[in-house]
Amino acid sequence: MRIPLLRVVPDDTKFDFMRFRRISFPISAVLSIAAILLFFFNGLNLGVDFVGGTLMEVQSKSGPADLARMRNNVSQLNLGEAQLQEFGSPTDVLIRIPQQPGGEAAQQEAAQKVRAALGDDIEVRRIEVVGPRVSTELLAYGMLGLLLAICGIFVYLWFRFEWQFALGAMIANVHDLVLTVGFLSLMQIDFDLTGIAALMTILGYSLNDTVVIYDRIREMLRRYKKMSIADLLNISVNSTLSRSVITHVTVTLALLALFFFGGHAINAFTATMLFGVVLVGTYTSIFIAAPILIYLGVGLGRQDTEGPEQTKFEPEAVSKVPAAADAAGTSGKKAPAAPAAKSGAKSGAKSAAKR
Repeated sequence: MRIPLLRVVPDDTKFDFMRFRRISFPISAVLSIAAILLFFFNGLNLGVDFVGGTLMEVQSKSGPADLARMRNNVSQLNLGEAQLQEFGSPTDVLIRIPQQPGGEAAQQEAAQKVRAALGDDIEVRRIEVVGPRVSTELLAYGMLGLLLAICGIFVYLWFRFEWQFALGAMIANVHDLVLTVGFLSLMQIDFDLTGIAALMTILGYSLNDTVVIYDRIREMLRRYKKMSIADLLNISVNSTLSRSVITHVTVTLALLALFFFGGHAINAFTATMLFGVVLVGTYTSIFIAAPILIYLGVGLGRQDTEGPEQTKFEPEAVSKVPAAADAAGTSGKKAPAAPAAKSGAKSGAKSAAKR
């Protein structure tokens, strides 16, 4: 007994994605401008890794934590603007203490004061202390690593594809990064080393999806020389749609499990990934990376070759074009041979009769 294959997306989809480029491009431009404005005016919620200070994760032993009482006790210690917020369950509280003058020893002393002020009813589960020098170096190295990753991707694309494809992929990647940074600024999600890791991962996923679509586009450009570029892009995206959907669904399921059950340590990472990979990355690969090739002039210099011209978006009809062309060519070569032979035989017979 043969078990049928599972088809999440049919193989013969005919969605006209290129039609939406007049909508997706203006929307992306507006969202990108809004994200840039959010970054400059609202800023990022830099974590302890980048600004220094002390991070304490505590848990109430007797039911939900009383944030008002805890804030009052911590504020009386005169340690600066300490931040307290719930995360996960109502019993878990995250405490941020700004940098204290005196280096790491002063930070450790501040953590001990907070522990004593909260009392025995609060259990301290984790303490992270980052000094000012270390935080500055982490921020510098994190940004440098991100820039090097972008430059390395650009060099790879430049050698793998023509310049139009390389430029289109870089525009798509930058679009993903800009919107993700705007999301981080809007939601004030902690931006620390895990945030840098999330941005680099988003770059990789977005690039992978874009390269798969671009490979199919390049293959179709070699096969069909007369087809309009919009129809060719539509067929290319539709042919890779099943792969894209399956990939992003599986990634989404894994990220949702990490988001809800992974704890606070990776909460910022998974939230950033859910937005950047699942929402922005999927949208960019289909509605930005592929249509932008039209405006970059891909396919304009193609020469006419054998085969009828295709102007209508019909994937099934297009697949029959080469077979029809071959049949027509074969019949065209053999058909004239028979009349020629017959006419030659008749002329020979007539000449013999005259003689």
